[in-house]
Amino acid sequence: MSKKFVLILGFTALTTAASMPAMAGDMNNALGGALGGVAGAALGGAVGGSTGSVIGGAVGGGAGGAVTSNRRERTGAIIGGALGGGAGTAAGNAMGGRTGGLVGAALGGGAGSALGGNISRSNSYSDDYSRGRHKGKGHHKHHHYD
Repeated sequence: MSKKFVLILGFTALTTAASMPAMAGDMNNALGGALGGVAGAALGGAVGGSTGSVIGGAVGGGAGGAVTSNRRERTGAIIGGALGGGAGTAAGNAMGGRTGGLVGAALGGGAGSALGGNISRSNSYSDDYSRGRHKGKGHHKHHHYD
C-alpha cells in the first residue's frame, strides 16, 4: 500500500471514530484505541520513520480511547490506549516492519484502551461506595409526629 493510501485510510478511520457517540463499553474503547493507534502510527511513520510511528501509535491510541470513552472510563482509556498503542507499534515494527507496526498499533491500542477503560470504570464505581454515595438512597426528611 502506498503511504498516501494509508494516511487517507487512517484519517478516515479516526474521523469515523470521532463521530461515534461516546458510550460506555469496552468494544467502543477498543475500536477507538485501535483506529487511533493505526492512524497515529501511519502518520508518525510517514513523518518520522520507525520512532515516529511508535510515538504516533501511542498518541493515536490514547486519543482514540479518549474520543470513544465516557467520563468514568476516560483516564484509563487514554493511558491504556497510549501504552498499548506505543508498545504494539514497537513490537510490530520489530517483527514485521511497517505493516507489522500498523497491526501492532491496532491490537495494542485497542486492547490497552479497552482494559484501561474497564479498570477505570470499576475503580470509579468503587469510589462511589467509599464516599457514601449509594444508589437508591435519597435524602429523607426527619419527621416529628406529636
